[in-house]
Amino acid sequence: MNSVLARSINLPSKYGAASRITTVRCLASKIEDIQTHTGQKWNSDDYRLVRFTNAPKQVNQNWAVNLIAAVPSKEVTERIVWCDGGSGPEGHPRVYINLDKPGDHSCGYCGLRFIKKEHH
Repeated sequence: MNSVLARSINLPSKYGAASRITTVRCLASKIEDIQTHTGQKWNSDDYRLVRFTNAPKQVNQNWAVNLIAAVPSKEVTERIVWCDGGSGPEGHPRVYINLDKPGDHSCGYCGLRFIKKEHH
């Protein structure tokens, strides 16, 4: 259940005879906050949760770090590869990635991973 606090303030007559300001503050019942991708989560009695009394807080659960982790590493035979994140306006500046050391190597812009395929 929500509780509402209301307070009226009468302004001086120079603002007109009907000058009256009413401030309303709603204190929400205990709402469990959802954590965002940045780790932001408020306590259930935090005043900032008041804005979620009429509608629930909407948080996108498809975080970019989880989505890019689901993409498998690209196996390549070259020592040096480049990544531009896609073509045209959807991409990023071209970066070159050295694959001499073993393991996955990720693009600093988009997070795509590359691995050198050993061939003998």
